[in-house]
Amino acid sequence: MDARALVFKHRGALLALPAVALAIFGKPSAASVALGIPLALAGEAIRIWAVGYSGVTTRSDTVTAPELVTAGPYAYVRNPLYLGNFITALGFALGFTGGNAPLSRLALVGLSLGTMVAVYATIVPHEEAYLRETFGTRFEEYAARVPRTLPQLVPAQPEVGRYDPSVIARAESRTFATFGAMLGLLLLKAAL
Repeated sequence: MDARALVFKHRGALLALPAVALAIFGKPSAASVALGIPLALAGEAIRIWAVGYSGVTTRSDTVTAPELVTAGPYAYVRNPLYLGNFITALGFALGFTGGNAPLSRLALVGLSLGTMVAVYATIVPHEEAYLRETFGTRFEEYAARVPRTLPQLVPAQPEVGRYDPSVIARAESRTFATFGAMLGLLLLKAAL
């Protein structure tokens, strides 16, 4: 197994490390909680929207895609799940660190977001190689129309795929549990 596949397989554990650091070393303030929670919720909303289109395949240990989805959030950005995760992480990083000294806050926020950038910089090319091999010209055309990380304002056409809300509970059970735990810890630490 190559390094990119290994990082893909263990992406959840790798991204949990900065969350644990925030939970241990973070010192939230009322203002940071008020800023962080809406950001975290917005990120989760983007993720839910994306999962409704991509389905349960997002939880696999290996890259898989039964179809090339280009509808919904995928018409604006090629990696809406990761964009949502990044916004959620930014929200929690800011929320947990409002009471930390500036240098400590910078280190914790930098660790959190830097870890995400490093993991995604490794796995996105791995995923795209699979999509290129599987869908060929269709993926190349899609990649030429839709940016990788920063969303465009107008959705690309044509849009392929449909929203299926029934997959969200199955696909997102771990994400909801993790989100709930982080939210609970944030509120608990803020109350202390």
